[in-house]
Amino acid sequence: MLYDITIIGGGIVGLATGLKIKTQRPELKVTVLEKESEVACHQTGNNSGVIHSGLYYKPGSMKAKNCINGYHQLVQFCEENEIPFEITGKVVVATKKEQLPQLNFLMERGLQNGLEGVRAISIEELKEFEPYCQGVGALHVPQTGIVDYKRVTMAYEKKFIALGGEVLFNHKVQDIRDLNKSITINTSAGEIETKIVINCAGLYVDKVAAMLEKDPLPIRIIPFRGEYFKIKKEREYLVKNLIYPVPDPNFPFLGVHFTRMKKGGVEAGPNAVLAFRKEGYKKTDFNLSEFLEAVTWPGLQKVAGKYWRTGLGEYKRSFIKSEFTKALQELIPDITSADLVSGGAGVRAQACDKEGGLLDDFAIQETAKAVHVINAPSPAATSALSIADKISELALQKV
Repeated sequence: MLYDITIIGGGIVGLATGLKIKTQRPELKVTVLEKESEVACHQTGNNSGVIHSGLYYKPGSMKAKNCINGYHQLVQFCEENEIPFEITGKVVVATKKEQLPQLNFLMERGLQNGLEGVRAISIEELKEFEPYCQGVGALHVPQTGIVDYKRVTMAYEKKFIALGGEVLFNHKVQDIRDLNKSITINTSAGEIETKIVINCAGLYVDKVAAMLEKDPLPIRIIPFRGEYFKIKKEREYLVKNLIYPVPDPNFPFLGVHFTRMKKGGVEAGPNAVLAFRKEGYKKTDFNLSEFLEAVTWPGLQKVAGKYWRTGLGEYKRSFIKSEFTKALQELIPDITSADLVSGGAGVRAQACDKEGGLLDDFAIQETAKAVHVINAPSPAATSALSIADKISELALQKV
């Protein structure tokens, strides 16, 4: 069969894109290739499940526009399809006086992005929202929630298939050949012929793009592992909903925070350390070729040279539980190492350019026969239906 569009990657962005395309053009033959045996096995299935509000992102950026739009689409989808979710609100807390200007900056940014109800709160009000939290200043952001994104992705998959879409599991892409009239994708389970490729391969988006394009993408995907602890059941009362620190403006990471999860439990984390393989969920995971690809990239070398102290601190938190606990105690002094048990880990596909820029915004690159989603980290899960609108628009112009 010759497919009109083949989407590589069965995460939340890939399935949302398939759903959008089949909704608009039901006559098209569309398939999703996924190397695992089910959807949402990597970034989508290993995050905290936060429905992000759009507080942090530069006004007018792709993240700002798609997060707000995606938030509303996601909430509507969950309501219409009876997917459990909660709009819990969250607090963003400054623990040092020098963080107050950045906290004020975040509030102004949230207002510019159209958030409803975001406001500065007193320490007394902070205690009403989160009784065990401490700080010198705080924001309350009501437009934040929790959901199980794996469950959301499975719902996208079900609707996509109901519209005539096809999901092919255990199809790992090994090679792609442009034969002018069509593209042949060689997978671990046989060949696929297609007119257009949409590359939503996440951690492997750069590798997949290199199979198809003569000119390499201007970025390298660098894997950063985020490690979590869970709070013991008997101590979960320390956190009512979501507690975030003021993030470091130099990094596209939000810092260690507390998240009550829709699927149960309270997570604390994550840190952000370089993973030694693309899917390096454990500290011991190592792949020599993938490690060398990362550390020999000029951009990562520049990042390391500039921010090595910050990186060292992240590794200390990774290997020394008491250091991780200290970071958490800045927000909740009563928490102890004994309250924490090992949780899961996720690996973020972070695009890094040659000049040492860690791409903060979403990034999509279009070529003659392909659309490459080259940077879609958090809040991509929240934003997925909105990002999919853009991807499908670009792809449908090619068929």
